[in-house]
Order: sequence, then C-alpha cells, then structure tokens
Amino acid sequence: MALTLYVDTARWRAHHKHVQEQFPGLVPVCKGNGYGFGHERLAEEATRLGSDVLAVGTTYEAARIKDFFGGDLLVLTPYRRGEEPVPLPDRVIRSVSSVDGVYGLVGARVVIEVMSSMKRHGISAQELPQLHAAIENIRLEGFAIHLPLDRTDGSDAVEEVIGWMDHLRAARLPLHTMFVSHLKAEELHRLQQQFPQTRFRARIGTRLWLGDHEATEYRGAVLDVTRVAKGDRFGYRQQRAASDGFLVVVAGGTSHGVGLEAPKALHGVMPRAKGVARAGLATVNRNLSPFVWGGKQRWFAEPPHMQVSILFVPSDAPEPKVGEELVAHLRHTTTQFDRIVDR
Repeated sequence: MALTLYVDTARWRAHHKHVQEQFPGLVPVCKGNGYGFGHERLAEEATRLGSDVLAVGTTYEAARIKDFFGGDLLVLTPYRRGEEPVPLPDRVIRSVSSVDGVYGLVGARVVIEVMSSMKRHGISAQELPQLHAAIENIRLEGFAIHLPLDRTDGSDAVEEVIGWMDHLRAARLPLHTMFVSHLKAEELHRLQQQFPQTRFRARIGTRLWLGDHEATEYRGAVLDVTRVAKGDRFGYRQQRAASDGFLVVVAGGTSHGVGLEAPKALHGVMPRAKGVARAGLATVNRNLSPFVWGGKQRWFAEPPHMQVSILFVPSDAPEPKVGEELVAHLRHTTTQFDRIVDR
C-alpha cells in the first residue's frame, strides 16, 4: 500500500517534445527533488530528448546525477570561495555571480550570471569592465540572466535582456551564448532575431516537467477504515468525532510531503479572503487534506503522521474500502512518492 505517482508516459513525453520545439537549444533543469520525479528519472528523460546540457541546483546534485547523465552538467547555484569542495568531472560547468568567484575558478568551465530585476545574485553592469582580466584564466561558456516570473510594473522581459546585451557589448565581452530563464517562446524568438550571432538557451524546469497537469496524478492507498460515532475519541490527541462517519487511514504522510505547503504570493481580495478563512479554521484544528473522496477534498481528522494520514469522511459519503486509492492534490516539488507507475 503506497503513495503512488501515476504518469501517462506518452502524454508526458509528448509535452516534453512540444516544449523542446518551442525552445530550440533548451537546457532541461533537474534540481531539488527532481520536480517530484527524482533525479535519475529526469536524467533519463533529458537523455531521451537528446539534451547536451542538464542544469542542476547544487554541486551535490551534480555529483549524484553525473552517473545517470552523460552530457554536460550546469550547476545553477553560484560558486563561492570557501565552499566545500565536491569531486566533479570536467563536464561540469559552474555558475558564478561575482568577479571574485571568477578569479576563484581558474581553468574551470564557467557561466557568468548577471544581476536581473530579481535582485537575487549576479554581477552588476558597473563590474563588467573588471571581467576582462578575470575571464582570461577560465573557459567562458557564456552569460546567464534569471528573470522574475511576474512583472507587476508592466516592464518587458525582452527589453531587460536587450539592456544586458547592450551592457555586455559595450564592455566588449563575448556574446556567443546567453542562458535565460522565464521567457516565453515568442520572447526568445524576438531575442534570437535581434541578436543572430548569440545563441540563446532557455533553462526550463517547471514548464517542461510539470506543464501538462493532466499527465500525472498522485494517489494514496486506503490502509484502514474505522466507523466512528459522534463523540468517539480517536487519534494521538484523543479528540472527539464531530459527527458520525469513518476514519480513513491513507498512505501519505509528512515524510512524503503531505501537509507541507510552500508560501504563496496572494493577489486580489478573494485569494486573501480564502487564506484568512483557512487560517481561521486551522486554529480550531480544521485542516483540509489534499486527498479527494466522493468528489470532495476531505478534512484531516488530525495532523498527518509520518507515513500515513487519517481523514474524516462523514457518514453521508460512500464508505472507502481498504485497497482503494484516493486522488491527492500534492505539490510535485515538495512530494516524495513511494513508487512511480507508468501507464
């Protein structure tokens, strides 16, 4: 009995090909938990796509993935002097976001990140002249810019990249390759037309692996079902049942990521009102689970356990049976499945 990730493999891979066609020179990204699929599986899919470069989050991820992917590995986390050394092959490319970092990677293959409106990390326009001497002792693979997802000020992503291309050109730095993130296909096409001598390579993770929501589905198996009457005590904290119904034990707990939720940016009155309502319910131990039964998301009977969750299903709903599976609306990037099934 398991928390299972079901994949409509043909549909999933058809989506990969569609994205690859939209973004020539695509660099797949495999970081964190492998977007819910795992590093080994995504390395296999990147190989299937014929990718020559796979982007990973950290040097530790590169050390794990190098045995599953034969092409180049681009580490997205910038190099910092004093970081723990990790033995890596020459086909690993390091990202750098400071002039000092460039000087610290003599002989290495390097992508230099410039500071975007994200303001996360990157070399500033004022620092570009200092790169002339620094890049003499590295193998420069190109520059990179990581753009924001939302542009609430109405600014244009293409114009931001063009601005940086102008800065780099004015500083007389090599412009053979620019790695970009969070551009639309038409935006990438506009840039490629304007700068035909530069190869633009889109680094894409979420849109590639998770862009077709209908291609994947999590399901948790029902392990036990116990009928309870209103007022019956149950669980670790011996709470009372609010009404007649069923306690349903389903595969999927905190070790799988059930009950974890990444913070969200809320825009508009309605989403904020819903957030306030959820917070209010949580103060009286009412938390909606990700598991669906009888067409509705069901409430946690108590906080999820390590490997299972206990749900409360009211008596007016169909009684779940042991061995049946409940669809679970889970975030791929915070979920760890027990098994993956291709179908």
